Amino acid sequence: MIELLYFAWVRERIGVDGEVLPLPEGVATVAALLDWLAGRSEGHATALADRGRVRVAVDQVFAQADTPVTAGAEVAIFPPVTGG
Repeated sequence: MIELLYFAWVRERIGVDGEVLPLPEGVATVAALLDWLAGRSEGHATALADRGRVRVAVDQVFAQADTPVTAGAEVAIFPPVTGG
């Protein structure tokens, strides 16, 4: 299982603030996870259509496309954060 957390407009487009799902077979990186999630629903596809507009953290550490994702991980998906 993986715990997915969605924030800000990502949460609004997907329609939930999080999900706990089994990690699909063959999904081993952040990029593969985002590809798989985009196929789950229209909301997921809309939220993840432009990967340059989302950031990902795995177990509370900023992640890149090739960052490994394993069962038991917490994966947060959110827009870029700006200061002010």
